[in-house]
Amino acid sequence: MALTMTLELQALLLTCLVLLLHQKDPGAGAQKYPDFKLQQSQGPVVMATGETLTLNCTVSGLGPIGPVKWLKGSGSSSQTFYDLKGPFPPRVTRAVDESNTDFTIHIRDVRLEDAGTYYCVKFIKVIDGEEVFKSGEGTEVSVHARPSEPVMSGPSRRAVPGQSVPFTCSAAGFFPRDIQVKWLKNSVSVQAEPPNITPELSRSSYNMSSTIQVTLREDDIRSELTCEVQHITLADPLRRTYALRQALRVPPNVSVVAAPPGAVEVNKTVNFTCHVRGFYPGPATVTWLENGTETNAGSTTRPRETSRGLYELKSTVTVQAGEEKNGSRFTCRVVLKNLKPISSTGTLRIAAPAQWGPSDSCTGDNSAILLSSPGIWLGLLLEKVLLAIVLFFLFKRSRP
Repeated sequence: MALTMTLELQALLLTCLVLLLHQKDPGAGAQKYPDFKLQQSQGPVVMATGETLTLNCTVSGLGPIGPVKWLKGSGSSSQTFYDLKGPFPPRVTRAVDESNTDFTIHIRDVRLEDAGTYYCVKFIKVIDGEEVFKSGEGTEVSVHARPSEPVMSGPSRRAVPGQSVPFTCSAAGFFPRDIQVKWLKNSVSVQAEPPNITPELSRSSYNMSSTIQVTLREDDIRSELTCEVQHITLADPLRRTYALRQALRVPPNVSVVAAPPGAVEVNKTVNFTCHVRGFYPGPATVTWLENGTETNAGSTTRPRETSRGLYELKSTVTVQAGEEKNGSRFTCRVVLKNLKPISSTGTLRIAAPAQWGPSDSCTGDNSAILLSSPGIWLGLLLEKVLLAIVLFFLFKRSRP
């Protein structure tokens, strides 16, 4: 009796072992369900971020007991992406709910990290869990991301004409890596170095930075610098424009003119006018100095924009030409932000008093002085007498 039960137990264990080995053999499973078919014939797919991705998978025929799942990746690196048992990813839905033949899914709001190869897989139940029974061919998904709107930056401080300054254009979050950057000044192409492209920390997208050196000119007040970014995800280039006047500071031309010009008579009024021309930007501070000492006198007009886009103004100081001011220097000092003061000086000249002429000795107050002085009369009389004596002797000697 005991021997019979032992033999039956051994037979049962041997049968279970054979069945277990049979279930773990994929070939045997395929032979057992010859009519079962899994179709995932979808080829490579290219998506843009934000779009909805559809992954197709259908089954037909009799198959073994076991679920159908979506796996991302293959081999040891594969991971379950969608399982009908859940929990379901919030962005993933089935195309046909509760269908036993259509396992197509939709992935909303595609992201860069969704790139990869997806497999529709039929599993078979085994004693210790589940094993792959049949796998689809896989659908390779590439996700393209368009670059962000370009950002342009110029020098940290304004520069004067003749200086070379850097301008930078940058964009981020794009995929694939290839990107083109074009620079234009007033719609004319400008030569630049290839852009610097670096991966983001997640390495799922790239960032770009392009820098160009531009030598500023005085007439760049109306000029524009444009950065054009072209990528496979863009139908038209992305553009960003920088007005060069934001980076430019033009020093003024300063000159002082006196009216009336030249030397003036004592106590006359003289206007010294300071002409400040061709500067940018508009704000400018004008001060007057008399012999190096700042004076509060003077009136200054508001800056006026010229046809070239530059500014000009004038400032006037009025001076009373007293004798003590002869040779005084009046300096116009102009200050623009971050520039050294620029000055011009005018000098006040006072004419010397007019000297007496020959006709002045017998006119006016001078003739009155002559008539009222006996000493002068006596001198004149002696002069006449001496002249008469000399002439008389000369006349006598000249006769035979």
